[in-house]
Amino acid sequence: MNKKLGFRKALENRLKKSQVAAKKKAISIFTAMSVAHVDDEDPSPGEVRHVEKALPKGEFYTGQWCDNLPHGDGKYLWPDGCMYVGEWCKGKMVGKGKFSWPSGATYEGEFKSGYMDGNGTYTGFSGETYKGSWVMNYKQGEGIHCYANGDCYEGQWRGGSQDGQGKYLWKNGNQYIGQWKNGWMNGDGTMIWSNGNRYDGSWEDGFPRGNGNFRWPDGSFYAAIWSKDGQDQNGTYYPFGSLTDNLEDPQRVFLEDLKECKICPGEKVSILPSQKIPNWPAMAKRNEGRQRRLSKLHNHSCSSYVNDVWNAEGYSRFEDGAVGAPNPEYSSRACVPPLMKMTKKQGQMISKGHKNYDLMLNLQLGIRHSVGRPGPAISLDLKPSAFDPKEKIWTKFPPEGSKHTPPHQSCDFRWKDYCPLVFRTLRKLFNVDAADYMLSICGNDALRELSSPGKSGMFFYLTNDDRYMIKTMKKAEGKVLIRMLPAYYNHVRSFQNTLVPKFFGLHCVKLTGSAQKKVRFVIMENLFCTRYAIHRRFDLKGSSHGRTTYKPESEVDPTTTLKDLDLNYIFRLQKLWFQEFCRQVDRDCDFLEQERIMDYSLLIGFHFREVSSSGSTEVVTPTGYQDPENEGRLSQASKDQLPADPSRWSSIRLGINMPARAEKMVRKPDCEAQLVGEPTGVFYDVILFFGIIDILQDYDITKKLEHAYKSMQYDPTSISAVDPKQYSKRFRDFMFKVFVEDT
Repeated sequence: MNKKLGFRKALENRLKKSQVAAKKKAISIFTAMSVAHVDDEDPSPGEVRHVEKALPKGEFYTGQWCDNLPHGDGKYLWPDGCMYVGEWCKGKMVGKGKFSWPSGATYEGEFKSGYMDGNGTYTGFSGETYKGSWVMNYKQGEGIHCYANGDCYEGQWRGGSQDGQGKYLWKNGNQYIGQWKNGWMNGDGTMIWSNGNRYDGSWEDGFPRGNGNFRWPDGSFYAAIWSKDGQDQNGTYYPFGSLTDNLEDPQRVFLEDLKECKICPGEKVSILPSQKIPNWPAMAKRNEGRQRRLSKLHNHSCSSYVNDVWNAEGYSRFEDGAVGAPNPEYSSRACVPPLMKMTKKQGQMISKGHKNYDLMLNLQLGIRHSVGRPGPAISLDLKPSAFDPKEKIWTKFPPEGSKHTPPHQSCDFRWKDYCPLVFRTLRKLFNVDAADYMLSICGNDALRELSSPGKSGMFFYLTNDDRYMIKTMKKAEGKVLIRMLPAYYNHVRSFQNTLVPKFFGLHCVKLTGSAQKKVRFVIMENLFCTRYAIHRRFDLKGSSHGRTTYKPESEVDPTTTLKDLDLNYIFRLQKLWFQEFCRQVDRDCDFLEQERIMDYSLLIGFHFREVSSSGSTEVVTPTGYQDPENEGRLSQASKDQLPADPSRWSSIRLGINMPARAEKMVRKPDCEAQLVGEPTGVFYDVILFFGIIDILQDYDITKKLEHAYKSMQYDPTSISAVDPKQYSKRFRDFMFKVFVEDT
């Protein structure tokens, strides 16, 4: 009897469930659209289902739904015509999606908490487009904006405005390449007009101000300190050829030329996606709890740092078409560890009061005079007389100025150019623009001083843009450079991928008066001029005696230059790159051996890059084509790691911006002199920068005596001072162990 009753109840329950299911099915068939309030149903927690919801105020959502909130892919319509189609996470637009306005404007890209944040493309109702990086509705990072009037800007953005390095091209053919700040041309930059006129120099709020040169198409130019009102402006004309009477008034630049160079403001966004986030009932309690947590956060010291971050990043600005108040959820994440902050540039800025401030002014005055001085047309085929050690030019720089030099605030000094035609030709050979070169060294920004990491006691100076390094040098080193200059010129002309330093000028400053001090210096390329952060750097010679920094791992930072015994990586290069590396090391070592040079080293810096989720890596060959065997392996994440400016940052050549793999290695504890340890199988994707440095030390009597003395105390093969032939062989053998083919 009990069994029959149990069976009957089970049958009744099953029948009720089937009737409910049939009723629901009938409703779905005969009802055009299921209209239900958000809170009408009570599914199990965490269940994801597809719904169509008519919401209050005429809004409508269709898509995936979980815990009474949109979660997954979905479409949301507002009564004013705005629409979002894309990914949702707990009621917020998060991930990839497309937002469209009733005007026809669209944004397609990445979202975070309802904000346009990440990579995305905005297409305006007028046809203008912006493709690039966004942070909380602001254009921030790298991006390209094509305006409706035909103008185009490509470069860096900050807080919705052009800020950083960028290029603006006007429809009429005028263009500006240089630095920006808050949407204005500000800093060092070059304006090139369609008629051939050109200005290279400093800018402030959209106008030339400070040091700058105005050039005409015929080669004439006007070097001056610029001022908009003209009262403080003074300069010197340098006509091409014979003096002409048809020199134009420099104030025409302000009155006429710049009238055609207005920056297009772009169209405004009427309402932002973050302002259209609906107030889901299920989120009310969650937001209430978050606000309580944030109020506690602001009571701690971290809140001041949060505010500093927002102010520094430009998120607190109120502008048309941008959100004035930051999202609270983002504010809580802004309190990051100190190590995550942007690191300062290496070196000490040489400002007024610095012991070498006058020397810096002398150097800048001399470079400006040397580079700006008119000269004959450059030919790469130089006569032997150009390399003559007696080929040098002395120029006096009195403070009151002279016929050939401007007045200045530094002390009286003399300036010497060594083999000026040779170095002028080298700059052309290395594709160094004269105006850019002058701006980097002689612009308004001061140089930065680095104390020497070696034993020579020489000092290094970096330009503010990190492009050039200036090294003080001994008289003997200058003589070596002059002696080897003909062979050096032929070597760098013959081998484009050479790893030896690129020298751009050799000069001397002689102070007059009782001091009679002479300072010689050479200007060369900075290997680490890159937007990538250099995480580790090594100076490698292939010798072991004294080749360690004696620093514990905890004290090593990205600016520390480690040595041979500190090396704990092997660098694996793609096949074609490795073959080119071996060929070029052999060529460069042969050249240095023939010139009796020793004690040089390979300076290596590398950047650890993130590995894409797919695990794919970038394959780039020395000739610039894609390896057919690896075609299609390039990931977008890897492409995004590369710098954006093809003319300056994205060139990949041997030793510059080179993708590679670094394998961790360990040395045996009982073998202190072991230079190359055992591979561990732990790999890192890196970007490599390397080159041979310190090539101005010949094997003179001093080095011979050093070799003899140290050989009596240490293993002769472990010391640095050895015969150039032996040094070259040891250097090559070591490099071919540190760099290997990636199989």
